[in-house]
Amino acid sequence: MRPLVAHVDLAAIRHNHAVARRCAPGRQVFAVVKANAYGHGIREVVTALHDEADGFAVACLEEAAEVRGMHGEARILLLEGCFEPAEYQMAARLGLDVAVQGVEQATALLAASVPRPLNVWLKLDSGMHRLGFAPEALRDWYGRLQEAQQVAELNLLSHFACADERGHPLTEQQLECFLAQLDLDFTHRSLANSAAVLTIPAAHMDWLRPGIMLYGASPFAELSAAELGLKPAMTLAAQVIALRDIAPGESVGYGATWVAQRPSRIATVSCGYGDGYPRHAPSGTPVVVRGMRVPLVGRVSMDMLAVELTDVPDATVGDRVELWGAQLPVDEIAHACGTIGYELLTKVTARVPRRYSAA
Repeated sequence: MRPLVAHVDLAAIRHNHAVARRCAPGRQVFAVVKANAYGHGIREVVTALHDEADGFAVACLEEAAEVRGMHGEARILLLEGCFEPAEYQMAARLGLDVAVQGVEQATALLAASVPRPLNVWLKLDSGMHRLGFAPEALRDWYGRLQEAQQVAELNLLSHFACADERGHPLTEQQLECFLAQLDLDFTHRSLANSAAVLTIPAAHMDWLRPGIMLYGASPFAELSAAELGLKPAMTLAAQVIALRDIAPGESVGYGATWVAQRPSRIATVSCGYGDGYPRHAPSGTPVVVRGMRVPLVGRVSMDMLAVELTDVPDATVGDRVELWGAQLPVDEIAHACGTIGYELLTKVTARVPRRYSAA
């Protein structure tokens, strides 16, 4: 078996969920498990949070059906709503909460024949300008949906654009826009993503929507997961599969982009961009071998990458290589690669086996 595995600590996910609850006592929680629980495994994460979360949030009906198959009682929020009119019938059969984010979805809902009414979340465009009704249109559709036979609860939902940038003026504007709708008699309201759960108490409302924080990564560039009390859930670990010594002036990898400046010991590691490790990771990006940080050298290949082990003279073939995880925050690797932890976690491919621990 190829020596590469993503170890997922389910106890860490439960810990991080508890952190979200402590930030907002008395609120309910939609644990966001879209995109295969941010690459961690939707079935395993839902099982781990079965008795912890009040509900789960997903991006599409396929994800919702998978969650419903594991949890018959939890509320499941379809964050982007239904993409086809016929999907409302399936959503009703599954007992989903459904976002309605535009005129087309709202019109299709009113035209739908559903076996039971749905819990509807009207999406307010409070300033992100991605999905949702403008405030005036939201008030109009609130009135039209309030007594509709297809609607059980009528709830309010919005999403921050810049909550991960503390002090950004748009966040206050979005919060004010949301609060301006509170005279409407919505049953439940939800606004807080991970960043707002952690730092904006005024946004907590009735339901929280923690996502990236559940998986032990930080939504903030300037605050680490450890500083926020979060535990990393995924450790991506490979092995040294070859070692060689090269002379000054010799190069490593495709394109000969890295050239040794000293006699160097080079290790080949069993992970590449075909596994989800970023191809654009620059030379110098750290990995951990024998408890020491050592630099990536040269271009990442599809199935392999190379690191310099000159300063770890005892390293041998078979040594474990941590690419991110318990000793090396995924956010640090993301920063080195000019991206965010969300992308790295969700891009770990299906050919990388997941191994789970619950204790």
